[in-house]
Amino acid sequence: MTSSVRGVQLARLLGQWHALPGRHRSPDYAALAAAVRGLLSDGRLPLGVRLPAERELAEALGVSRTTVSAAYRALRETGHLTSRRGAGSWTTLPQGHRVATSGLWAAGDDGDVIDLGVAASPAPDELIGAARAAADDLPRYLGSAGYHPTGLVELREAVAAGYTARGVATSAEQILITAGTQQALDLVLRLSVPAGAPVLVESPTYPNALAALSARRARISTHGLDAATGWDGELLLGALRQGRPRVAYVIPEFQNPTGHLMDAALRERLVATAHSAGTELIVDESFVDLSLDGAEMPPPVAVFDRHSRVVSIGGMSKAYWGGLRIGWVRASAPLVQRLAAIRVGVDMASPVLEQLVAVRLLAQAPQIVAARRAQLRGRRDALLAAMRDHLPEWSVTVPAGGVMLWAELDGPISSALSRAAEDVGVRLAPGPRFGLDGTLERFLRLPFALDEETLAEAVKRIASVRYDLDRGARPAWRTPAVIA
Repeated sequence: MTSSVRGVQLARLLGQWHALPGRHRSPDYAALAAAVRGLLSDGRLPLGVRLPAERELAEALGVSRTTVSAAYRALRETGHLTSRRGAGSWTTLPQGHRVATSGLWAAGDDGDVIDLGVAASPAPDELIGAARAAADDLPRYLGSAGYHPTGLVELREAVAAGYTARGVATSAEQILITAGTQQALDLVLRLSVPAGAPVLVESPTYPNALAALSARRARISTHGLDAATGWDGELLLGALRQGRPRVAYVIPEFQNPTGHLMDAALRERLVATAHSAGTELIVDESFVDLSLDGAEMPPPVAVFDRHSRVVSIGGMSKAYWGGLRIGWVRASAPLVQRLAAIRVGVDMASPVLEQLVAVRLLAQAPQIVAARRAQLRGRRDALLAAMRDHLPEWSVTVPAGGVMLWAELDGPISSALSRAAEDVGVRLAPGPRFGLDGTLERFLRLPFALDEETLAEAVKRIASVRYDLDRGARPAWRTPAVIA
């Protein structure tokens, strides 16, 4: 699935690319080549995308074709572009720079480590009471075998009611309860993505989604998000029309890891374009409850679905607790039954007791979610303040919701910094873990799920090793940690 970018689109991405004036001004072709390499390293320009013809890009940029031709030649020499006569030129990375996503990340148990690899909060105070009440509810189910492949009816009804309250009418028959959002995604991929099928994802995106897609041996292409503004609607819809992927995986609410919120207009156009391209949309709503600044939320993507092209997945890990392995799929009733049949071959059903706990927590959703939002808002602001004090060179677009910041660093040092931070007791999630092929080295995901004092201490430690990197110390390579 090879997509292409038009001249005007690439010109918009490049922005102010011209060489700076001065005595040591570099040629325009070198500045243009450097700007394209920057787009590739930041993940804004996907790998494997066909660039516009030299004449087309020259017209869009208002430069000579000679300048573009020389820039393309420089990119080929550095391994960032591959050309074939009659087929065009498409983006690549130099040999040896490929860094694959290793997939599942699991939290460590070392109490001395500040773990910023996990974007999830501790359990709410209401969990203990909900668990005790659920134990009282349990006798109603002890007379049966306990297998409910689609989930307990009362929990499915509670989840369906949440969707209905958000503006998309939903019945219990349209809900499948799963062991977390990750299993929800895995089941949908098992049904929808045969080996070798083309799939479109955002870049950056959730690492465990990339791992699940790799397990299905999908052919993954990417749509690059701008760190400051998010989705480029024209490029995203163009990628759907050109590539016609089997599935597109998107996170429209406080995207992981950038924190961006997709507007209603793009949601509507996305659904319409997916329908015309024959693409199924998997919409991850993990962070939908975590609006932090009181802004009105856009309607769910499923509101615009008229042709059963949208499958929504979500769960209780982010607003409630990750240890409560409750997730769900919202889809058409026939699709839910097909997913349940696949699920039986995986784990039969979710634990009855955990589902009863979830029912009790959802009944208290208004106060639990409000408290979580207030907690995260304070922690986000504390993390931002600490970064302003200790890492002022880094750039961050303040997210209006979610659990994380996506920081643009002052150099392509994310992996090196993450390795160095281990020596001072901080576990980080470097930018390349959220993309493909070694890009995103200028970025770092920083969750604000921990308490304010711990976040401030973590930033102090990160700042100390950041400045050590400039002194020439090279941290030793380590066996990659398994993080979640």
